[in-house]
Amino acid sequence: MAKTFMDDNFLLESETARYLFGLIKEEPIYDYHCHLIPSQIAENKKMADLGDAWLSGDHYKWRMMRTMGIEEKYITGDTPSYEKYISWARTVENLIGNPLYHWTHLELQRYFGIHEPLTEKSAPAIWEKANDLLQKPELSVKGILNKFKIYAVGTTDDPVDSLEHHKAISDGTAPIGKIETKVIPSFRPDKALNINQAGFVDYITALSKASGITIKSSDDVLAALENRLDFFIAHGCRASDHALESTPFAIAPNSEIDATFNNAMSGKPVSDGDAEYYKTKILAGLAKLYARHGIVMQLHLSSIRNLNPRIFSQLGPDTGIDAVHDLQQSKNLSAFLGLIEKETTLPKTILYSLNPKDYYPMGTIMGAFQGAGCMGKIQLGSAWWFCDHRDGMEEQMRILGNLGMLPAFIGMLTDSRSFLSYSRHEYFRRIMCNLIGGWVENGEYPCNLQKLESIVRDISFGNVKRYFN
Repeated sequence: MAKTFMDDNFLLESETARYLFGLIKEEPIYDYHCHLIPSQIAENKKMADLGDAWLSGDHYKWRMMRTMGIEEKYITGDTPSYEKYISWARTVENLIGNPLYHWTHLELQRYFGIHEPLTEKSAPAIWEKANDLLQKPELSVKGILNKFKIYAVGTTDDPVDSLEHHKAISDGTAPIGKIETKVIPSFRPDKALNINQAGFVDYITALSKASGITIKSSDDVLAALENRLDFFIAHGCRASDHALESTPFAIAPNSEIDATFNNAMSGKPVSDGDAEYYKTKILAGLAKLYARHGIVMQLHLSSIRNLNPRIFSQLGPDTGIDAVHDLQQSKNLSAFLGLIEKETTLPKTILYSLNPKDYYPMGTIMGAFQGAGCMGKIQLGSAWWFCDHRDGMEEQMRILGNLGMLPAFIGMLTDSRSFLSYSRHEYFRRIMCNLIGGWVENGEYPCNLQKLESIVRDISFGNVKRYFN
């Protein structure tokens, strides 16, 4: 007989799994990497309706709607929200096996108390009930942060950002008022590294203005970034983040790198090879600063972006036209980490890959750079983006268990722009408890309930809280 659809025992296939999940389902959440918009937190945004809550900026859903053959006007166009929502409901019915099916229904259950499956037929009634609830204070941003016990969120912020919203949230002067959740900026200096991309000159001009440093060389770029990093740290920053196809590693004299920088600032094209020299210098310089200041370095690798020129020209980046890259990562990543370790000490570092083929190389490379003073100093990052489904999460944790130390893992992040994404932490916790519970039930690990509780609590919250101090 079929099990009840997404009931209390959803994804929990053993008594041990159910017991472990019961212990940690109410643990706080530290969402250490997300793309929530700080101004929306500061203003205590209320979502206009379920279409706005689900479809504004969510490129995961946009991809599936395009796969369904839905016209773009019902996805990112100015079509009324209800019509977009109905198009999404029609799409959901066909997402068997896709994590979006589970995420959608976890959100309906946890935010709105709706346990009926979303279909084109049920959509109108669900729309009415959810929209009524969205107008209540408990589903404002503040209400959601309280409801899900969000200890902290790490937003993703450019070095030139004023961080005015973070400051207002921190000191309680923002419209949202005093909140328990810590809203922490993360330092994302990608635009300062992308010397061969459009907009580099304008960005360096903006960085110069924000830092008050005249930038005429690559050393000046690093000085300006250090100035802004100090500013971020003063506003609570605990982490940096870098989105890279692969880790740069190519060494050249400063004179050659500065010639490349001057060419770029003059509007001349920069070759990929010359760009690699510049990127290596800047990223290595930043890594040393992170180590000095106790900042966690996050490296997000193996994505290839903006593949569809038609959609990119119409909608820009982060619109559902990215994919998994198949570049080789080991040689450059290991050489880069070795360079930093040789010249100083590596900062705490989280290695993410969008391609699971990289888990084994990363899992073994990081083992060469662990050290005293921090359990799991170098982390194999949570299954990310195209990998944050049940199979992907299990694969990442199995490989981490095989090659490293699963009890040191800092666990789940949302990487999301949506305030309705916090039920994904429950999804992860269920999968994690089921995996560990299965090992225990199979006699692969002793049924030491005290130790098992410690492991699942730490992976859910304890480790990440300690890791980011």
